[in-house]
Amino acid sequence: MKTVGHRRYVAALLPMNRDMTIDEQAYRRFLRHFVDDKEFVKEGGLCVNPEAAEIFYLTRAEKRRVLEISMEEAHGKLPVIAGTWAITTAETVETAKDCKALGVDGIFVTPPGGAQDVTSCWDADQYPEIWLDQIKEQDRAVDLPIVTHPVGGAKPPFYPGLPLAATLRICKEVPNIVGWKMTYTYEGFRLIAKGLRGLDRDVAVMGALASRFHEYRLTNMFDGTLSGFWNFAKEPMLTHLDAWDRRDLEGACKVWDRGLADLQDYIADMGRLHIRYKTATWLRGLIPNPYMRPPMPKPMQSEVDTIYRLLKNLNLSVIHASETRLSH
Repeated sequence: MKTVGHRRYVAALLPMNRDMTIDEQAYRRFLRHFVDDKEFVKEGGLCVNPEAAEIFYLTRAEKRRVLEISMEEAHGKLPVIAGTWAITTAETVETAKDCKALGVDGIFVTPPGGAQDVTSCWDADQYPEIWLDQIKEQDRAVDLPIVTHPVGGAKPPFYPGLPLAATLRICKEVPNIVGWKMTYTYEGFRLIAKGLRGLDRDVAVMGALASRFHEYRLTNMFDGTLSGFWNFAKEPMLTHLDAWDRRDLEGACKVWDRGLADLQDYIADMGRLHIRYKTATWLRGLIPNPYMRPPMPKPMQSEVDTIYRLLKNLNLSVIHASETRLSH
């Protein structure tokens, strides 16, 4: 049975002004890049206030304002799910209530931030309640479909996602979970996807790292996506996935091997991922600049130059080369 999770969501980033205030007009224009694309709308969706949109560095009021704009631009045209992360469980629940009040189709939940006990040193298999309790608090408050963003301190093969036992327990105890964002390397993805397939209900396997979409489609472990790669590579990604939908292996390989794989591989550096998302989106001319709120760092000129070359190799529209020099 298809759910809210069985779609292709862009983890929409958030344009900032040079003074690090939210550029609302640029954000509206950016959203229309997806809302006005008839091919994207067929199976697409909008994830508002994800990690890619710097949710960790937004106030509750800012998150609500970003969601208000998103609903004005996209509601009724695309499914909208929204991030709820906040530094405390109490504020996370209140943020989830804001999402429901604005009419979202689902919430996007992320593990707690803060002390090492609940971040890098968290043993999710032994202590799943560290995140599970917070999910349940949100679920009781809003009773909406839930898509997860499972990240933690798991060891390989599950790093940087959640391990299998914790994944299955959380899904079993929260029936409103309809999608599991696959924040895993290939081997972890395979194990988690197989586990989700074994549940007694549908939890969508939602591909995230687009540098592996070719392999994921080949193995048929792919129900939808929730990915920041859509921000800058929408057109070739649609062409690639459409070829797979038609079982046109030659067509899928053609797109993949003629530049899409190279671009996605370069972006998919887990320590620079969100910086490169925003840099690539800026170079496409879709947002005014690549800068993020500190402590997120600025891109390096070498990254700008490499991404620019890879975008041009895909014959994607880009800004003029004279505009690509960073001002620090």
